[in-house]
Amino acid sequence: MKITSAEFVKSVVKVEDLPADNFPEVAFVGRSNVGKSSLLNALMKKKLAYTSATPGKTREINYFRINQKFYFVDLPGYGYAKVSKAEQDRWKVLLEAYLQNRPQLKLCLLLIDARHPDLENDKQMAEFLYFYGRRFAIVRTKVDKLKKKSERETLRQISASFFSNYEFMTDVSAHSGEGILDLGKHISEYL
Repeated sequence: MKITSAEFVKSVVKVEDLPADNFPEVAFVGRSNVGKSSLLNALMKKKLAYTSATPGKTREINYFRINQKFYFVDLPGYGYAKVSKAEQDRWKVLLEAYLQNRPQLKLCLLLIDARHPDLENDKQMAEFLYFYGRRFAIVRTKVDKLKKKSERETLRQISASFFSNYEFMTDVSAHSGEGILDLGKHISEYL
C-alpha cells in the first residue's frame, strides 16, 4: 500500500458525530501507551497523530483520510491512563459503540506491546472483537526493544498461543521502521 496523501479529518466524542460517508475504515485499538499514534505516524509518513509519553492522551476517535479513499481510525486506549473513572467510562461506551455497530469498519489492528504479549485486557479485547464478528490482526509493537532474536521468537510464540481467531500477526517498530511496509501490504488486502 502506497500512501500518497494523509490528512487529519476530525475528532469524535459522540457516536452520532462519526463520518457519514462510506469510506472503509481500519481501526487501531490497544492499551494506553502501546504506540497507536506512533504507528499511525509511521504508516502515514507524517506526524498527524498526537504522541505523548503519558498514557491516555488519545481521548477521542480520531479520523485520518488516506489517499482520499479510506480512513485510519485512532481509538482511545484502554487500561492504564491517568484520567478520572468517569472519563474512562465515557471512552468505554464510545469504543464499544463504535466497534459493535460501524459497518464501514473493515479491519481492526489490535496493537500489543511485544514485551508484554500476554496481558489479560489485550486478550479480552481480542475476544470482544471476535464476539462482534470483527476481523482483526495482532500487531506487536516496540519490537526494537527486544534485542535478541531468540527473545523475539519466544515472545512471538507466547503471543500466538495467547490469542486466537486473528487474521494475521505482524511485528513492527515505529521507531526503527521495521515491519511498516509489511503491515501496509496486509492492510491493503482488507480494503
